[in-house]
This record gives sequence, structure tokens and C-alpha cells, in this order.
Amino acid sequence: MGEDKALLPFADFDTLTQYQYNRLSKLFSNVYISCKDKSKFHFPAAFIEDAKGLDIYAPTLGFVTAFKELKEERFFALSVDSPFVGEDEIQKLLLSNNTNVNAVIAQTQEGMQPLCGIYSRTLLPKFEKMLDENNHKLGLLLKNTNTTFVYFDNKNAFANLNHPNEYQEALKIISHC
Repeated sequence: MGEDKALLPFADFDTLTQYQYNRLSKLFSNVYISCKDKSKFHFPAAFIEDAKGLDIYAPTLGFVTAFKELKEERFFALSVDSPFVGEDEIQKLLLSNNTNVNAVIAQTQEGMQPLCGIYSRTLLPKFEKMLDENNHKLGLLLKNTNTTFVYFDNKNAFANLNHPNEYQEALKIISHC
């Protein structure tokens, strides 16, 4: 993207992060923002900051930190750059939740969407080992654990904003909603 996509303006919000926080707060009683530094955000929210001094820019660290901060056995995780994952997709994942699995993850024809799903605390030791080994391949972790993959036909709901053209397209879509 060339800049911090979490801070890009989106819809009627100053940042994509604030947009995601606002809409997810309508679906969940507790919403947390996993980040490196909460001082870059200028709105009230529950932030979970990664440990200072670690130069790791991978979701693995965020998962470890979240499990250490939160008391819940399971939580729903969604990347900030997936603004079109809606209530229908989230409900389908929640309905597929099962305490006998380590994770419940969205999947489309493009493949698994590891940053859209429910993660169990049982994965914490595996995440810690991944950090120790500097291995941040969530897909490999999910393939090698007891994961339920929930298939979605609508791949557009899982569009990621990784490039400027994808962001511009998302702005057009959200302006018509």
C-alpha cells in the first residue's frame, strides 16, 4: 500500500480502523484492536498493544498478545483491511463454532482467509512456538490443527485492501452502500 492502511480514511470515518471498530461494535459486546502502538489512533477503543521492542510485523505476535491479555477461551479475529466481511459472514462462522476445534476459518474459492475466523486458546502454545521459530505462516498452522473451514461463495466479501487500486475500488463500493 505504501502507507499504514489502518490509518486510511474510509466511509465517513477518519480511519479504516475506526470504521471496522464502529461496525463490529454493533455485532460484538467486546471489540479490541490489536496494534503496535495505540497512540496513532485518535478515537476511544479497547486496544491491545504488542510487546514493545519486538520488530515483528506479523499477525502471530498479535495472536499471542491477545491470548495473554484476554480471558476468553475463543475470540473472533478480523483483519483491518477486510471491510466487506459483514454480519452474514460473521454469523455463519459463529454458527459453525465448535469447542472441539482449534479454529473456525472462512474459506473462498481463492483459499482460506486466516484473518477472518474464530481462534481457540488451545493454539497459544503453537503461536508461541511459531514466534520462537520466526515462522508466521498461519495457513500452515491451520492446516495442521483441528480447523473447521467454512466455505463462502461471495469472494468479494473477503476482499483485502493491499494495494492502492484495491483501496480506491473499496471507496467506490462503500460510497454506494
